[in-house]
Amino acid sequence: MEDDGKVEVEEQESVPSALANNDEKACDEAPSVPLHMKSTEKGEAKPRSIPSPGAGQKIYKIDPILLGFREHLDYRYAQYKRIREAIDKYEGGLEVFSRGYEKLGFTRSETGITYREWAPGAKSAALIGDFNNWNANADIMSRNEFGVWEIFLPNNADGSPPIPHGSRVKIHMETPSGIKDSIPTWIKFSVQAPGEIPYNGIYYDPPEEEKHVFKHPQPKRPKSLRIYESHVGMSSTEPIINTYANFRDDVLPRIKRLGYNAVQIMAIQEHSYYASFGYHVTNFFAPSSRFGNPDDLKSLIDRAHELGLLVLMDIVHSHASNNVLDGLNMFDGTDGHYFHLGSRGHHWMWDSRLFNYGSWEVLRFLLSNARWWLEEYKFDGFRFDGVTSMMYTHHGLEVAFTGNYNEYFGFATDVDAVVYLMLVNDMIHGLYPDAVTIGEDVSGMPTFCLPVQDGGVGFDYRLQMAIADKWIEILKKRDEDWKMGDIVHTLTNRRWLEKCVAYAESHDQALVGDKTLAFWLMDKDMYDFMALDRPSTPRIDRGIALHKMIRLITMGLGGEGYLNFMGNEFGHPEWIDFPRGEQHLPNGSVIPGNNYSYDKCRRRFDLGDADFLRYRGMQEFDQAMQHLEAKYGFMTSEHQYISRKNEGDRMIVFERGNLVFVFNFHWNNSYFDYRVGCLKPGKYKIVLDSDDPLFRGFNRLDHNAEYFSTEGWYDDRPRSFLVYAPSRTAVVYALVEDEPEAVGKPEPVQKIGTLEEAEAVEELEPRKESEPLEG
Repeated sequence: MEDDGKVEVEEQESVPSALANNDEKACDEAPSVPLHMKSTEKGEAKPRSIPSPGAGQKIYKIDPILLGFREHLDYRYAQYKRIREAIDKYEGGLEVFSRGYEKLGFTRSETGITYREWAPGAKSAALIGDFNNWNANADIMSRNEFGVWEIFLPNNADGSPPIPHGSRVKIHMETPSGIKDSIPTWIKFSVQAPGEIPYNGIYYDPPEEEKHVFKHPQPKRPKSLRIYESHVGMSSTEPIINTYANFRDDVLPRIKRLGYNAVQIMAIQEHSYYASFGYHVTNFFAPSSRFGNPDDLKSLIDRAHELGLLVLMDIVHSHASNNVLDGLNMFDGTDGHYFHLGSRGHHWMWDSRLFNYGSWEVLRFLLSNARWWLEEYKFDGFRFDGVTSMMYTHHGLEVAFTGNYNEYFGFATDVDAVVYLMLVNDMIHGLYPDAVTIGEDVSGMPTFCLPVQDGGVGFDYRLQMAIADKWIEILKKRDEDWKMGDIVHTLTNRRWLEKCVAYAESHDQALVGDKTLAFWLMDKDMYDFMALDRPSTPRIDRGIALHKMIRLITMGLGGEGYLNFMGNEFGHPEWIDFPRGEQHLPNGSVIPGNNYSYDKCRRRFDLGDADFLRYRGMQEFDQAMQHLEAKYGFMTSEHQYISRKNEGDRMIVFERGNLVFVFNFHWNNSYFDYRVGCLKPGKYKIVLDSDDPLFRGFNRLDHNAEYFSTEGWYDDRPRSFLVYAPSRTAVVYALVEDEPEAVGKPEPVQKIGTLEEAEAVEELEPRKESEPLEG
């Protein structure tokens, strides 16, 4: 490694592709559609292409500080271009390279089934399964010079496939570590038999009448994202593992009614340990069999599209399960097959394996994996998990990022991993222009959300993780010690031209060992004082008021997208505790289990729907907040101006588009005739009021009141108007020019009711053009 901050990458072999030189017979069983074309439903061929790399220099105009790190960044871009050129030379381009699933794994043709597997460490290999009575001598595979094992099984005499749909299959290998039976790497379905611990690979190729045919087009990418983060298995009100079908029928309509426009689904890729939340993936191309079969998942996604919802997948390319029997670890008997050798290939905190992103076949595997979910299942994009862990050799562990650029562009940077992220974003955005990519990065890596052709990493959004951490930090303090400037700074501290998804809490804050915002605010009082037939307590009143304010100010100032984990919208009273037994650690200590209980691994949506509980008020407010954003599009308005952050009054006032947000965080003081600045002249009216009785507020504001601006500079604004600002209340005012019809007290935005009521929101007036950025 040189002293200029560059990170060396391994030189690729002269002909790096494990598939490039397959002989003609080996390629005979490839799909009949030419590899450079994509079949359409009408049977026509539609060319797909990925633009060539650009100059990669625009990042220096956007952020001149990067010029001080130009050697590293130019080196990074040169590595990206070098890989792109090699892929063009040996694979026919990134479009072809990202379709490895058409050659590797099981592929069906009119004459039979071909199975290929890259396992260079294996000394011999055979395909075994129910179809040949698990006879390791029946179907011996042959190996090419690049370590790809292959076998072709002709159809049966009656024309039926040699491997029946639903059969268990494995690859039997003699390896440097001994004899090993493994689930094929590219398997499309994997199940755990009753009473067994390891999973079994399943040959999944149902008859045509059982395959789901997509009926609804994928929605266009919305200007602003309102994401409902969810987990299919724990989405039932009952203590069970829920199904794709139940989620489709029961949860998706709820998400639509609430006003979200995207659902982000966790734990899709198969994982043998349920309590890993889906983050220890064993079978990367297989949807989790706990919730149903692949066609059930397709039906779920199709229904979401019918409702106009984007479906984002929580994809895990940052690490892999440590399992040897049903995962990738030691697949061909060698430590460095898909992963780095030695300690570099092991994540000491997550107890998982780390990919070698400098390996040609690892790139093929991961790029094809991302494409598979977009192509086969019609996902609309991804939230990439653990990206900070990928981009640095220290994985962000025990590192406090201060924003110094030396932390991002130096010896600790894993350039191979960053180049992979550039490639996968390049592929996704080139082939699926409406697809969304969100990266989970806590480090604040500059260029993370700038286009690859400009020299960036290429994500559309960064998950703004610091906001949730800040709220937990603040909630540990007394109200008197909250700092308005600190809140505003955390919410607005993001890089120019790099979009963020903000959230007050996600699934991370809902897990056992942590606490949700509702629990931080109300604690055990939530068990006894949430029924309306019981008097409230000061803690409950404070908790409900701040729960609403925290979410609205996070959405109002925190980014260009917003995320909420299911159930948190109504302050779910229980944490998430997956069923688990005792864990005995190597040091002798024991982590107690919960007797494999599902009681805390569900979502009590019935609490949020109950008219007689205070949870309903928080749910109604979250719904109104989503519909307000749907109508005004304030998250993506270019006009944002913070006119007041007063520590004494505990007031925060800001503009987003033509809306004026007024927050009074004071615990006692309410202010009459409080002057707030504004940009545009005219009449303002209340469009959202957290004190509305529908939201379990105290009804201290008159929604029929009109507020007229007066000329004259105030808080650096050319105009202002007077309001009543009750304690612990957030109020949003809109120019009446945005309300063409006479408005009295605004009806609470579509109570949880029919889907038709929710769809009526889409017919509201179009948004106004955004104002130029100020302030």
